[in-house]
Amino acid sequence: GITIQTAITSFQRENVKVNIVDTPGHMDFLADVYRSLSVLDGAILLISAKDGVQSQTRILFHALRKMNIPIIFFINKIDQNGINLPDVYQDIKDKLSDDIIIKQTVNLNLKPYVIDYTEPEQWETVIVGNDYLLEKYTIGKTLNIAELEKEENERIQSCSLYPVYHGSAKNNIGIKQLIEVITSKLFSPTQLNSDKLCGNVFKVEYSD
Repeated sequence: GITIQTAITSFQRENVKVNIVDTPGHMDFLADVYRSLSVLDGAILLISAKDGVQSQTRILFHALRKMNIPIIFFINKIDQNGINLPDVYQDIKDKLSDDIIIKQTVNLNLKPYVIDYTEPEQWETVIVGNDYLLEKYTIGKTLNIAELEKEENERIQSCSLYPVYHGSAKNNIGIKQLIEVITSKLFSPTQLNSDKLCGNVFKVEYSD
């Protein structure tokens, strides 16, 4: 089925309460999605491994960028038959942005699974976007993982880099890893400030 109206849930992770706003993905319900964008600290943009980037995906991506909301791409349904991930990556680059970083190795055997990507090549996108890191890399100096991750996180927060994760929401593949990166990549508790508490009402519900 498809989501036809915005739904809200939450979970607790390491003393941080994360609120999830699940928005419709169908074109007919985009108005409901737009009303939700103003309350987001970050967004997980789902892309079907089978269908690739859809027209509504492009609309939402550009709306999120315009509002400077950090984005993670989650390639969903990797457990379906006939999946070609390089084609999906290229589809993202062609229709959304070249500035992506693949964060996982994906095994598409009979029982698909994902593991964190640890190969040095994953950092090339991060290195070439920073003159200091690029100079160190060019002259053969060892790059510290901490400074690479710092640069990566800063670029994600500035909406100039988009990490790509994989899984299957239906079969709980890659969901644990996705939950872990929500607080480490999209949002950090250190971003909280001491301003007076305020709120933005974007949805009102009532029940009999």
